[in-house]
Amino acid sequence: AQSEHPVRFVLVDLDGDPASVRALPAALATGEPQLAIRRGTVHVPRLARVPARTALTPPADGAAWRMDIQDKGTLDHLTLLPSPESDAPLAPGEVRVAVRAAGLNFRDVLNALGMYPGDAGLMGSEGAGLVVETGSGVTDLAPGDRVLGMLPGAFGPRVVVDRRMIAPMPEGWTFAEAASVPIVFMTAYYALHDLAALRGGESVLVQAAAGGVGMAAVQLARHWGAEVYATAGPGKWDTLRGLGLADERIASSRTLDFEDAFRAATGGRGVDVVLDSLAREFVDASLRLLPRGGRFVEMGKTDVRSPEDVAAAHPGVMYRAFDLAEAGLDRIQEMLTEVLALFRSGALHPVPVSAWDLRQAPEAFRCFSQARHVGKIVLTLPREWDPEGTVLVTGGTGALGALVARHAVTVRGARHLLLVSRRGEGAAGARELGEELRALGAEVTIAACDTADRDALAALLATVPAEHPLTAVVHTAGVLDDGVIDSLTPERLERVLRPKVDAALHLHDLTRHLDLADFVLFS
Repeated sequence: AQSEHPVRFVLVDLDGDPASVRALPAALATGEPQLAIRRGTVHVPRLARVPARTALTPPADGAAWRMDIQDKGTLDHLTLLPSPESDAPLAPGEVRVAVRAAGLNFRDVLNALGMYPGDAGLMGSEGAGLVVETGSGVTDLAPGDRVLGMLPGAFGPRVVVDRRMIAPMPEGWTFAEAASVPIVFMTAYYALHDLAALRGGESVLVQAAAGGVGMAAVQLARHWGAEVYATAGPGKWDTLRGLGLADERIASSRTLDFEDAFRAATGGRGVDVVLDSLAREFVDASLRLLPRGGRFVEMGKTDVRSPEDVAAAHPGVMYRAFDLAEAGLDRIQEMLTEVLALFRSGALHPVPVSAWDLRQAPEAFRCFSQARHVGKIVLTLPREWDPEGTVLVTGGTGALGALVARHAVTVRGARHLLLVSRRGEGAAGARELGEELRALGAEVTIAACDTADRDALAALLATVPAEHPLTAVVHTAGVLDDGVIDSLTPERLERVLRPKVDAALHLHDLTRHLDLADFVLFS
């Protein structure tokens, strides 16, 4: 539309941040034809010379690997290293897990940058996946069970963990959702319940409350009946409002104004508990919000204080810096069980999740380090197609679908294809395509189905045999009815969008509970 009417249309890509909406008038005044606004900053398309970045590439031979860093100090040095220990024989009480998604934490970013105090351990410490094998003594889990929990070295396809570190996934959760839960909710639970002994009727200040642990802490504190005060960047305040916090209990985490604001909001009483993750003068200001004494629980790693010094400067204040691992495996198992029970009862809800393919980990780490996210960042693990699984190709008898089907068999190793089109075997060239693919060693089913019809698609998916479950979905189907913008009509748009968009939505809804390796949409 813009290329046909360059003066009439301006294209603006907004991120939904209130600051971006406020920047819109000034952005339009520039006269630029295309703009993107991110957190209030206006960007325009320009050619620039930038360094090439190669995505992380798993070994082609199937050898065990995990992502880590050898030369710390820059996120560009993230790499994939051999991980033979993930294939080692299991000891009693151990479980081997095929990781599907892994949570990214502040510890991982500090570790990569060489800023973590002490031994940070393996990168990746939580995730979700499928049980592959159980050691002796593990009787309540079996291969194929979906689990979540603390998975040391989770930035790789397989890990070995102590049974006490994992639990069955709740029904209906995706692996990405499940991977976002263990550390943030158990950290918040351990800090507020075990260390601070937060009680109903008390007040708590949660710093950086739009992050994963912060959002978990707000939910838990409100569930226990505490009064919650919270800080976050101004662009994330709507997130805190969505958690049920009133404006007078929200302040910026980027200035020290929260001290006066919350002192005034509490009538000078301050709070009973502080859950902190900030540093330097922000810690000092937070401590001053405990004028009656109280508990200061520090989960940050960059400005740990001495409990004795804090007690001397702030009488009555108990200061505790902590790491979740110090709770011990038995308590971790108890907390994981208690937290998941709160989810099942509806008292807690997963935080917002941004999922990145692990092969784009450097970009995900940068997003985290610049605090551009809300909630939790999760890395999903790349997977090979299971040759025993079924690959569904919509528009499978068309020119594009046929190319995809041949690629699936000859390159990706697919052995079971379900090719779908509106005419099925009656489509031109369908029979010949099936014979060609069968000659290459694949079992091929060509079916007639209107994938934009949800009920018809559901019936088709029900025919996929259990012994060859759906492994991948490739949606190539589409109808061409283009033209200049002035010639388009609602009827022409409906004709084009129905098989493309409606079918994509139905495919998404009807397969989201399955363990797909790929879900591919052609434009």
